[in-house]
Amino acid sequence: MKTSVALCTYNGEKFLQKQIDSILNQTHPVDEIIVCDDRSTDATVEILNSYKEKYPELFQIHINEKNLRSVKNFEKAISLCTHEIIFLSDQDDIWVENKVEKYLNYFENHPETEVIASNGFGIDDDGKLLDVITIWDVIGFMKAKNIKIDFFEIISFSGNIATGATMAIKKDFVKKTIPFPLVPEFHHDEWIALIAASENRFDFIDDKMFYYRQHQSQQVGGVFFDNNERKKNTLLRFFSLDFNVQTFSNYKHLLKRIANSYQKHKHILEESQVHHDIFSKNLDLFKSLYYKYKEEMKKKYPVRFFILNIVDKIKNKRQLEK
Repeated sequence: MKTSVALCTYNGEKFLQKQIDSILNQTHPVDEIIVCDDRSTDATVEILNSYKEKYPELFQIHINEKNLRSVKNFEKAISLCTHEIIFLSDQDDIWVENKVEKYLNYFENHPETEVIASNGFGIDDDGKLLDVITIWDVIGFMKAKNIKIDFFEIISFSGNIATGATMAIKKDFVKKTIPFPLVPEFHHDEWIALIAASENRFDFIDDKMFYYRQHQSQQVGGVFFDNNERKKNTLLRFFSLDFNVQTFSNYKHLLKRIANSYQKHKHILEESQVHHDIFSKNLDLFKSLYYKYKEEMKKKYPVRFFILNIVDKIKNKRQLEK
């Protein structure tokens, strides 16, 4: 299987070379690197051109005519890739040297899989390993506890565990994901993972296959958590969809979570041009869960429910329709 890398850049001069070098030093060489630069104003383009001079047949560098921002820039880069397996790459991470080899072996051994993501290490600006739990560790935690893993339910209801920097996608599957919808706080990686998971075509490698850099200027963070048993158990409950509604506070948090998921998927449905059936079903599911737990809350805590219901309507909190 031939491989492409879709690399998007914007003012990435500080860490770009380490990212590219980690791609070039793979045990299984990649066949093309498609770079879409979103009009960088630092030395990013000069760095890219220096690699183009060294590897003219490997690199294709595209400078956007206007700033596309992350989602549409990745859509462009992925669309320009020509080979069977497309790896997504940020500009500030580092790949483990056998990442490509590991992914290709997985695709070969699991022909039904169209999209893969993986676990990863956390590093700081200086490349120092962080002693943290990552959001990607959760899948391994669930497997260790023999908890059923439904990637579509997890991504739909709990959040995205398929960070784009870990992702590889078969080119034939790309057409099912284009165009990417533009929805606030909803990124291309979550979109791709949702579509693949809805068809049982998504899978996850537990091995840590890259170093994810956490720094202040990063666009998307929030993947690292304190490394302790309490946080581990909290994440397990959250991502295993263990609602654990035993108290009034539990109900409040759950209703907020359901309402937020409903609003998010409603917005996706309005903005997306494809896969309306997926998000329509999710809206029906969220609505049924919302009224189920609201009715339970009303029966268990009638007085507090009555007061909360009035306050929430005034403040527009925990509402399906806003």
